[in-house]
Amino acid sequence: MSSQIAGVLQLLALMTALALAHRPLGDYMAEVYSSGKHYRPERWVYRAIGADPAAEMRWPAYLRAVLAFSVVSVLFLYLMQRVQGALPGSLGFSSIDPDQAFNTAVSFVANTNWQSYYGEQAMGHVVQTGGLAVQNFVSAAVGMAVAVALVRGFSRSRTGELGNFWTDLVRGTVRILLPISVIGAVVLVACGAIQNFSGIHQVGQFMGGTQEWNGGAVASQEAIKELGTNGGGYFNANSAHPFENPNPLSNLFEIFLILLIPFALTRTFGRMVGSSKQGYAILGAMAVIWVGFTVLMMWTEFAHRGPAFEMAGGAMEGKETRFGVAGSSLFAVATTLTSTGAVNSFHSSYTGFGGGITMLGMQLGEIAPGGVGSGLYGMLIMAVIAVFVAGLMVGRTPEYLGKKIGTRQIKLAACYLLVTPALVLGFTAVAVALPTPADSMTNTGAHGFSEILYAYTSGANNNGSAFAGLDADTPWFNTTIGIAMALGRFLPMVFVLALAGSLAEQQPVPSTAGTLRTDKPLYAGLLVGTVVTVTGLTYFPALALGPLAEGLAS
Repeated sequence: MSSQIAGVLQLLALMTALALAHRPLGDYMAEVYSSGKHYRPERWVYRAIGADPAAEMRWPAYLRAVLAFSVVSVLFLYLMQRVQGALPGSLGFSSIDPDQAFNTAVSFVANTNWQSYYGEQAMGHVVQTGGLAVQNFVSAAVGMAVAVALVRGFSRSRTGELGNFWTDLVRGTVRILLPISVIGAVVLVACGAIQNFSGIHQVGQFMGGTQEWNGGAVASQEAIKELGTNGGGYFNANSAHPFENPNPLSNLFEIFLILLIPFALTRTFGRMVGSSKQGYAILGAMAVIWVGFTVLMMWTEFAHRGPAFEMAGGAMEGKETRFGVAGSSLFAVATTLTSTGAVNSFHSSYTGFGGGITMLGMQLGEIAPGGVGSGLYGMLIMAVIAVFVAGLMVGRTPEYLGKKIGTRQIKLAACYLLVTPALVLGFTAVAVALPTPADSMTNTGAHGFSEILYAYTSGANNNGSAFAGLDADTPWFNTTIGIAMALGRFLPMVFVLALAGSLAEQQPVPSTAGTLRTDKPLYAGLLVGTVVTVTGLTYFPALALGPLAEGLAS
């Protein structure tokens, strides 16, 4: 069987598995976020934190709860790293430097999981499991909570109340992420991923020196790392490491975990707004972009350009032979079109156009299907923009799901769209202009520029993957990427929740013969065009200086 046919079969198997899980999981999540019942362990948590699970919140209160929880999480994770040397199970590792501890704390709380350190050489068992793994759960639950708040904004009227953040946070963690992660960890252990708390031990000689590895609760962290679209690996090689991702079966399963909740949330959205067709329209737009990017990536990486490519069966540089071009391309697209950031190959070694595809996937806003929660609310923002554009074309006041999209709503949506491009392009421009950051580049020219552009694209869009080749463990990059991650995560949430509040206060507008049907394929096509045009063209000049220039020159 050729590598190309194997790649097509993997893609079809993945699509089938996602289709089978879409409806039951989506319906289950809709029930979770709509139920009035509180389980006993959940009530224990509410009492411990002093929260009233029955109290409804308007958008300012909901936002304050999100920010307060996130600030406390950053401080807690920062302190854990700073005192690691005194903690049990530290494996003899010293405490983390202040700039790197800040970067890592913000990274995991912001669901970015950018790592400027070698995991197996820096973090002990307590920080890995009690700090980083915990944030993998709760940061994903925060994103889901904000998405559900926006959905309630569309489904409710004349109230302004968006639910209770603490209830949404706990339910998302306890009822959705935790049980699926347990199943996922068992499957990964069965595939060969390790799960232990062993210390550092020698495994033999390597290039004249002694090679050492430490164990860890890898399978359990790998499961939530992918399911929660987090991406932070136990080892520096991330999902290219055989302890995390042993074989092609585990590789395909991890891709499935990455895409599972983001795609299923469209079904949840349809159920909560009372129209499954609306959810399918959003799902259709996401699926078209994801399949298109996957096919384009495979074509780019399989293209034979000379004897070396022909002998290897494609662009194999930087890819694991156990996954091949197909498994690596599938993973690369899944991880950059979501906010996962996990890698099973090194994107810097992709062809010029292949590296550009990974960057563009993040720059679109990671909405196809996007991160857990963030993908849905990002696509719904684009849906608001799309009906606004349609309204301009026909001279009619735009409406979406019975809510008028007026001046306030479109301003909030526009602010959401402008935040990340401003962060990415602004920080990239400053880093390229200053002499010190440029010293971190391994390469010069277009590829060197791509390294910096990719780093800030990954940070501001809360992806966390790295282009490789850039020494990001410096005070400059640790600090600026940390700031980009924090602003890129929480500033958009301000506009999302403000939009949700303004929509919930409205009285529904009845549909008429002139109302744009947003549950039809025509609208899904308009939505795809809006995503590509509005967000894609924003980054075109920067892409032309980096991956496009490199691809055309090769």
